[in-house]
Amino acid sequence: MLGTHNNKHIGLVLGVLFFLVGKMNAQEEQQSLISYIKNIENRFDVKFSYLDEDLDGLTLKIPESLNTLEEILKYIKDSFSIQTEKLNDRYYTLSTKNQVNVCGIVLDNFADNTVLGATIEVLGTGIAKITDNNGSFSLENVPRNASLQIRYLGYVTKYVKVESLLQQSGCPKILLAPYYEQLDEVFVYKYLTSGIIKEKDASITLNTAEFGILPGLIEPDILQTVQALPGIKSIDETVSDINVRGGTNDQNLILWNGIKMYQSGHFFGLISAFNPYQTDKVTIYKNGTPANFGDGVSSVIQMETGNSVPETFNGGGGFNLISGDIYAEAPITNNLGIQFSARRSATDFLRTPTYKQFINRAFQDSEITLQNNSTVDDEFIRDEDFFFYDFSGKILYDLNEYHKIRLSAIHIKNNLKFDETNVTADETNISLLRQDNISVGGQLQSDWTDRFSTHLNIYYSKYNLDAQNIYDNQIQQLFQNNQVIENALKLNTTFILNDVFNWNNGYQYIETGIVNATIINQPNFESELKGVIRTHAPYSQLNYNSPGNKFIGKIGARFNFIENLNTFQQLLVEPRINLNFKLANYLRAEVLGEFKSQTTNQIIDLEQNFLGIEKRRWILSNDNTLPVTKSKQGSVGINYEKNNFYVGVEGFYKNVDGISTSTQGFQNQYQFSGEIGGYNVKGLELLINKKGDNYSTWLSYAYNKNDYTFDSIVPQTFPNNLDIRHTITFASTYNYKDLKLSIGLNYRTGKPFTEPVPGDEGLNDNFSPPRINFQEPNSSRLPEYFRADASAIYNFQIGRTIRANAGLSILNFTNRRNSLNKYYRVNQDNEIETVENFSLGITPNVSFRVSF
Repeated sequence: MLGTHNNKHIGLVLGVLFFLVGKMNAQEEQQSLISYIKNIENRFDVKFSYLDEDLDGLTLKIPESLNTLEEILKYIKDSFSIQTEKLNDRYYTLSTKNQVNVCGIVLDNFADNTVLGATIEVLGTGIAKITDNNGSFSLENVPRNASLQIRYLGYVTKYVKVESLLQQSGCPKILLAPYYEQLDEVFVYKYLTSGIIKEKDASITLNTAEFGILPGLIEPDILQTVQALPGIKSIDETVSDINVRGGTNDQNLILWNGIKMYQSGHFFGLISAFNPYQTDKVTIYKNGTPANFGDGVSSVIQMETGNSVPETFNGGGGFNLISGDIYAEAPITNNLGIQFSARRSATDFLRTPTYKQFINRAFQDSEITLQNNSTVDDEFIRDEDFFFYDFSGKILYDLNEYHKIRLSAIHIKNNLKFDETNVTADETNISLLRQDNISVGGQLQSDWTDRFSTHLNIYYSKYNLDAQNIYDNQIQQLFQNNQVIENALKLNTTFILNDVFNWNNGYQYIETGIVNATIINQPNFESELKGVIRTHAPYSQLNYNSPGNKFIGKIGARFNFIENLNTFQQLLVEPRINLNFKLANYLRAEVLGEFKSQTTNQIIDLEQNFLGIEKRRWILSNDNTLPVTKSKQGSVGINYEKNNFYVGVEGFYKNVDGISTSTQGFQNQYQFSGEIGGYNVKGLELLINKKGDNYSTWLSYAYNKNDYTFDSIVPQTFPNNLDIRHTITFASTYNYKDLKLSIGLNYRTGKPFTEPVPGDEGLNDNFSPPRINFQEPNSSRLPEYFRADASAIYNFQIGRTIRANAGLSILNFTNRRNSLNKYYRVNQDNEIETVENFSLGITPNVSFRVSF
């Protein structure tokens, strides 16, 4: 018995020893790939370069039959998809294969039914596919470290790593769980065309890279595109005179990379001065503006270029019948990159049909009639020499992961010489115009902790306008200069208090100096006005986002301490509120409100001058002839979206005080009076939009009742110059493969104007020269405005990495003659003349672009 017992113990001990020895032998046979690479470096006297993270965790057993280096490297490649590159006889590089092919079959969670038409998207790329009738999909050349997003209506979205699919044999099955419980409601509304989004704070975002197509546009002209939104129009068809909820253009704050811009248009305001192909995102606020934005009592239009260091070189260029442009972005190192864009007109050496229509719109579209309705048929000879260009650039430098520096610069220029000879009267007038905007700025973005970050913005901006008019065969000369210089320092901080609260605080210092000079030789007159305003503006805003997004709120205030070095000091408190909350499934409401102010305005003291651009000159508030302009606005809106059907309606009330008749474009008895008053706007905006996979159709309507109030004018209350009661837009886009089509109809009621008293009483001979006796201000209206536009864009490939598109647009394809303005003046024969300005006629344009 004892011997048997000992034999059992000996057997147990031997079994354990054999297990350990086998385990040790197995460990010897299986070893890490990194350690094996080091062994073959010594064995074959070579060196390998590789990233540890590419090889970390990989183990292997090399068959004894492999003896040469080439055989071993091929085995490693086949086992791990590791690429080997021989640099010379001694040095090699090893890298994992970045691009792989992957496939799968999408089923329901019981693996009984295939899911037809599920969307398979490779996150972080533009690669996407739809599953076929068998629920199958295959993708080629996708990043090995990427993830797939698998979506289908009625199922919970699923995310799968590409690496996990590669580890399974064949095309693995992917099971989707049915969607039983409603997820958080989506309330970021995408409407009109791709790239236009209504955000949760009621702002509108334009993503230019994703921009689709709009009627009349073949390129994403930023300031033309914003006019597709309800409540934003241009009463004179320009981008340099955008009217938001009944306000004048100078009441819009236009920012480019955080820099305030005092010039926004080319070609007399018909073209935006900002290259859309370098601009990454545009944000528009009509109300409920965040506290970090001052100025601009009507709106904020904020443009931003790309803000990440580019990983690869890309760019493009193109031309249309007005100008050509190029743009590019390129990495210099891993943490340093550049962006630039340049555009120049061809108008000084190429006369295209589009150019001729633009020139007609700017200069030759005035029809002059006398009081007896007879037409003035003088013969004119006109000659113009005109060009424009713009250049912008940005340097992006990441100090490290937490601190990033961005430097931006932009230069905008317009140059014009225009000769007009009245052959009948043997009289020549010459106009010269030079308009420049040069701005530079720097930003420092810092993440100090996971909860605290800062953004520092410093900029310098200079705008200069020189205009010279030579009348009556050089007998009379007028010279005007308007110069704006602005320096600013803005600091914003963000502190994340917890999962639902974050807190913004900041301080801004803005110094604005403006010079206005006027020289006339007959009669001799010289004037130069200079002024400087400094603004100190601390602000604070608390942001709340409830779980499930049922309630989102922003409440803040801005404190503007304004000092004009010559005249006054003033403290203004400007509260802001922005609330968004869920009413029911698919239905949300928003309540917005703001107080705002601005200290810069544009006077329009030469409204009857034919150039139309130099008549607008920037001036500063002085609390005397022009006070600080202040606004109060409140609005309530409701948004509904289900199954790609969107309805949004918003009612608002806006009051603006501290305006002058000299800033409003009067062309009647109050044109030069400089009366101080205000205006009130009551309005309603409606948008209905239905979208499908390849189409989008929308109807928008805006109602505005916009009235001036001037205590010293009789009557005290009368319609605003921008009182457009009804505006309707109906438009549609359609995509067929690589072809995009769009057509749109625009209608609005006519703008108010003031007519003379009828008959002989219309002219007052008691003055020298005689003056016109006008009826009550803005008691008449122009005819209704109607315009139909269309556009088409076709995308195609030129090479493996070169994409191209060709576009065709037609503005006003019905060639309707819309009256934009009508005013009256006294001619040399002491007769009342009627001058009427008309819209663009039928205006074609074509473009061709490439990108890589």
